[in-house]
Amino acid sequence: MRKFNIRKVLDGLTAVSAVASASSAAQQQQAGNRETEIQETLQSEHFQLCKTVRHGFPYQPSALAFDPVQKILAIGTQTGALRLFGRPGVECYCQHDSGAAVIQLQFLINEGALVSALADDTLHLWNLRQKRPAILHSLKFNRERITFCHLPFQSKWLYVGTERGNIHIVNVESFTLSGYVIMWNKAIELSSKSHPGPVVHISDNPMDEGKLLIGFESGTVVLWDLKSKKADYRYTHDEAIHSVAWHHEGKQFICSHSDGTLTIWNVKSPTKPFQTITPHGKQLKDGKKPEPCKPILKVEYKTTRAGEPFIILSGGLSYDTVGRRPCLTVMHGKSTAVLEMDYSIVDFLTLCETPYPNDFQEPYAVVVLLEKDLVLIDLAQNGYPIFENPYPLTIHESPVTCCEYFADCPVDLIPALYSVGARQKRQGYSKKEWPISGGNWGVITQSYSEIIITGHADGSIKFWDASAITLQVLYKLKTAKVFEKSRNKDDRPNTDIVDEDPYAIQIISWCPESRMLCIAGVSAHVIIYRFSKQEVTTEVIPMLEVRLLYEINDVETPDSEQVPPVPTPGTGSNPQSVVPQSHPSTSSSSSDGLRDNVPCLKVKNSPLKQSPGYQIELVIQLVWVSGEPPQQITSLAINSAYGLVVFGNCNGIAMVDYLQKTVLLNLGTIELYGSNDPYRREPRSPRKTRQPSGGMLTVASCMCGLSNLYSESVKKLRTSYISLCDINEGTVVPEDRCKSPTSDVKDNSFSRSRSSSVTSIDKESREAISALHFCETFTRKADTSPSPCLWVGTTLGTVLVIVLNLPPGGEQRLLQPVIVSPSGTILRLKGAILRMAFLDTTGSLVPPAHETWREHYEDKDEKEKAKKRRPVSVSPSSSQEISENQYAVICSEKQAKVISLPSQNCIYKQNITETSFVLRGDIVSLSNSICLACFCANGHIMTFSLPSLRPLLDVYYLPLTNMRIARTFCFTDNGQALYLVSPTEIQRLTYSQETCENLQEMLGELFTLVETPEAPNRGFFKGLFGGGAQSLDREELFGESASGKASRSLAQHIPGPGGIEGVKGAASGVVGELARARLALDERGQKLGELEEKTAAMLYSADSFSKHAHEMMLKYKDKKWYQF
Repeated sequence: MRKFNIRKVLDGLTAVSAVASASSAAQQQQAGNRETEIQETLQSEHFQLCKTVRHGFPYQPSALAFDPVQKILAIGTQTGALRLFGRPGVECYCQHDSGAAVIQLQFLINEGALVSALADDTLHLWNLRQKRPAILHSLKFNRERITFCHLPFQSKWLYVGTERGNIHIVNVESFTLSGYVIMWNKAIELSSKSHPGPVVHISDNPMDEGKLLIGFESGTVVLWDLKSKKADYRYTHDEAIHSVAWHHEGKQFICSHSDGTLTIWNVKSPTKPFQTITPHGKQLKDGKKPEPCKPILKVEYKTTRAGEPFIILSGGLSYDTVGRRPCLTVMHGKSTAVLEMDYSIVDFLTLCETPYPNDFQEPYAVVVLLEKDLVLIDLAQNGYPIFENPYPLTIHESPVTCCEYFADCPVDLIPALYSVGARQKRQGYSKKEWPISGGNWGVITQSYSEIIITGHADGSIKFWDASAITLQVLYKLKTAKVFEKSRNKDDRPNTDIVDEDPYAIQIISWCPESRMLCIAGVSAHVIIYRFSKQEVTTEVIPMLEVRLLYEINDVETPDSEQVPPVPTPGTGSNPQSVVPQSHPSTSSSSSDGLRDNVPCLKVKNSPLKQSPGYQIELVIQLVWVSGEPPQQITSLAINSAYGLVVFGNCNGIAMVDYLQKTVLLNLGTIELYGSNDPYRREPRSPRKTRQPSGGMLTVASCMCGLSNLYSESVKKLRTSYISLCDINEGTVVPEDRCKSPTSDVKDNSFSRSRSSSVTSIDKESREAISALHFCETFTRKADTSPSPCLWVGTTLGTVLVIVLNLPPGGEQRLLQPVIVSPSGTILRLKGAILRMAFLDTTGSLVPPAHETWREHYEDKDEKEKAKKRRPVSVSPSSSQEISENQYAVICSEKQAKVISLPSQNCIYKQNITETSFVLRGDIVSLSNSICLACFCANGHIMTFSLPSLRPLLDVYYLPLTNMRIARTFCFTDNGQALYLVSPTEIQRLTYSQETCENLQEMLGELFTLVETPEAPNRGFFKGLFGGGAQSLDREELFGESASGKASRSLAQHIPGPGGIEGVKGAASGVVGELARARLALDERGQKLGELEEKTAAMLYSADSFSKHAHEMMLKYKDKKWYQF
């Protein structure tokens, strides 16, 4: 039998592929003989992917802690995230691998460490003395569920209460269990027949560390003597306990209960409470008990030297206050202040001047963690004003519906936005400085400015300064104020095509150089804004209404007269297709009573006062056509040098001259092709075959230009941003079935219908405009010089070119018409077109022409000068020799092509993905070169060199688990990217090796060396008569020698990966081996270091013992018997 040699087969395949690649290279060489001159400098080693920072409010918060000496705040979440906040600009994000909810956090005060207790019954010790905190130890409880933890100040023994009612003690240095256990049946009365419930509170008496107060859920409180191992006192109450707090003198404590009452107990009077208070209960005249109220979830009891103590509580409102917002109640002496909150209270903490529990607390502020906000209340000022929050926690003020990211912006842009935004700030904040002031800033290594723009569901737009891995809000623009607000449901006949949020932002197009801004909203509206530093009142809001048709052969309707394929100069379309107006239209109907020529929103007809900042230049609205609502806008572009804005949807494309306020182009998508339509589609009328909602789009790829993800619905304009606000966070798309995501009206799930085959596309399916790009390039093969044009990409993978004939600048620009005409150039790719860009002969990016910003409302002399100015084009192509060519870079969902111009030969092609599809593609600059960056639905981030499209990076980052990621992911220059990781947080990442290396320096430090305040002075009389705090040698009680070893099956110790920074576990090959070897050496060194430290600690301990013994001997040497 003949042996089968697999090696020869592989060699044969290699030879065949080598021949094939050589022949394709030869074809490419012939197709473009100049591309070899371009030297590509980017290599794989320039790329590395890592997360940088996370901004925004921690999503679904569950726990809160504060270090009063370091002044650091920690917030834990239901998804196992940990966010640490110091002074403004010092933030840190960490994640527990298990993803279990954080139920409690405890700082080791002024030690640079934090203990987290999770819902999966694990305890973790975090090291905060490094820029990226890491877990040093973990302890997993196997048989009991953790309910409450308490770590006394300057103690290494952590008390852990459980659901069974037992208390275990953990040594936080070694993260091992002590053999000392407080069993529930020993703590409660022996005669008691029922279980006291889970432990809800543990704390030691501020004046005697040997006495531990244990609160059980059922209402029983026990004061346990740690030395004698028995209960001193037991306090019983009928109502369930939620929290307990001590008075600093250790003679009284206060409990909060489920019936809305507070009970104050004297430690030595366990029979009944010293006082019972119902803060929000109505006092009945007959001396009866007040009506029960809602549970008081937490109470804190804080004392002051100069006045009455503060009792601060959450909850406890009476049941008849229906619809009342959650409240925090501050009781101080005889005054009671009820502070209403916007969201439900998760937890609160009182910030005090001292970390010592046995001293006057002197509270100065309250940190209130709400479901969607963080509030700090100033207790020292009358009226309890709040502090102005300096953290960027308002990203989600209204749900984010889209994001754009700009790096290397003009230097004067951030100061300009900040100056107009400063006027928008609210008044009435506390005059004091923000009290969370720990940590130090990192070293700023970035010299360029970055801006993030977020669009929101309420129509607002926020500009953020994102320079040097920080985030600060600069300016907020409310786009909805241009429209009339509907007062009731009957008064909104036009907005009923959108279920809610009719002003939501879908697309943002911004020119940083000219500061021109254009937005597209969900109600098929486009608004163009111009930046001005002067206040202005607009008497009549300039407005255009556009009737964008898909069908053109409708003989029954007089309105739908056929539009000529090449628009006539000046008008660009027939007058019946466009309804230019300077005032809102009134509702009109066609002959058969169908809604017609009506926009979705009503523009205000009263004068509009516009503050400095972004001011309305023009409002454009698509109107209803014969009972059919206008379709969502799927693509948008603005060009300040040309004075044009263009937008498209699944019906067609419209171009507007915003300087002359005229519509230049209004064509159905099919008409763009003229006679060159490859699908030979026959236009048809919706009047004859009106289909139910969602029925017109048979192929998903026809309606989603995936960078923007369009809705499938036709009748209802229910938008895909719904998934950002309402989508179930748990929605996961299996990777092998991950297809093009679309918003579905009924269940917000992903539509998986996709066809990449051109032949399978229904002839009658709609083709949406998915990408638009203004540029100055070669429009036809015969062109000898570049000229202004618009490149149009569709969801069927077609690229069409429209020629722009612009009049001269200055006054002529406002008088002569812009002439627009299709060029006949058609290029094809597989999948919907996402992005287009142009390179010159050196391989540099050719940016679109733009104007530089100048004040619009200026003196007459300035206006005269402005008229003489030509728009500034930074396009190097305009000054090039005629013989020099350009390269068009086109990226679709499936592939990328580089096309030589004017020859239109495809010189490079790269199939980006076969099984998935690209969600976002951007042509970006990095290390003085450019590349194509792509994010795929299968979770891969890829980069390709330009123009050769050589793969440089391919890393599996995260799968597309919901629409929010797809909707907000974007790349920008200098290796930066971002996306909305949760409804409230932005995650930033970098794909630049240089930024990854510098990241450690840029990150802030959480831990700083701060001296612990001095302990309170006991005073002469307290020292003489035995008063003051009693200390306890916990080591003697809980150490292994005294209490023995704990049961091994009770909890399992897991060493953490923390302590050694900078080693990437994901490294592979030689780098991985080196990293592992280095890690082993570091660990060995670390262990040796620990051994040395322990030896030194033992020596120090022995030395200090000898010193104390000597001091004792000297102290009592000369005393008489009556002085002892």
